Amino acid sequence: MWDIERRDHVAVVTMNSNKANVQNPEFFADLHRAFDRLDGEFGDCAVVLTGRGSCFSAGIDFDYSFPLFASRDEQAIRRWFEDYRETNLRIFRHPTPTVAAINGHAFAGGLITALNCDFRVAGDGPIKFSLNEVLIGIPMPAVYVEIIRHAVGITNAAAMCLQGSIYDTRQAAQLGIVHKLAPPEQLIEHAVNMARRVDPDSFAAYAFTKKSLQARTWHAIATHADKLDRDLSAVMSDLGGLCANARRYREIKGRDPSWEIGPKAEDQEK
Repeated sequence: MWDIERRDHVAVVTMNSNKANVQNPEFFADLHRAFDRLDGEFGDCAVVLTGRGSCFSAGIDFDYSFPLFASRDEQAIRRWFEDYRETNLRIFRHPTPTVAAINGHAFAGGLITALNCDFRVAGDGPIKFSLNEVLIGIPMPAVYVEIIRHAVGITNAAAMCLQGSIYDTRQAAQLGIVHKLAPPEQLIEHAVNMARRVDPDSFAAYAFTKKSLQARTWHAIATHADKLDRDLSAVMSDLGGLCANARRYREIKGRDPSWEIGPKAEDQEK
């Protein structure tokens, strides 16, 4: 279970599902338990979301997700994505101020987790940021494209999603990926100070204004993104993408993948 520490009217939430906070069903469950507590016990608090060590979050768990994609079981992939989608939207829609205190590397889904927050503060050190899904054969879900577009604008969103570049902290600040850099040892203090700028008696005004700012994004999700994402599981099952998944696995893990590629969806129906 994630740690939650109250600092006056700020709840500091520390992700600790695993060493790199790779995102899998355990991570999803931990996130929902934490936000259930925030809703029930910390309604008068802004939220600071952070990690530990050298990684904020490394994104999806390759050992869980790559075998799932390779199975080419589109229904199972669709169920996995529905769970994943809800974890991100739960952060994005949270009504009180949210600040990501980025303590370490934020890659792929881990960076999306940070971009779900209203504001982002990063430790000014050797931290890397990247949305490298496309380069490793994973289509960027349309719902996440809308969140990324909301956070950094369409020009930066296109470059980040399609090219998968790796950015350092100074580049991340220039692109609006982070709003502020802080000395690593003062990261939480700076994030808490940013979160507490809005007093609890102004939370209703904050929630209304946040909802207004996000209105176009929610409209785009409802009218376009969710329709596009109906094809997501089929694209995640694409043979070329699965080869790219395996290549990335070898690069990171230093060993060959152990999973087998399943039959095409149309073959499963015969």
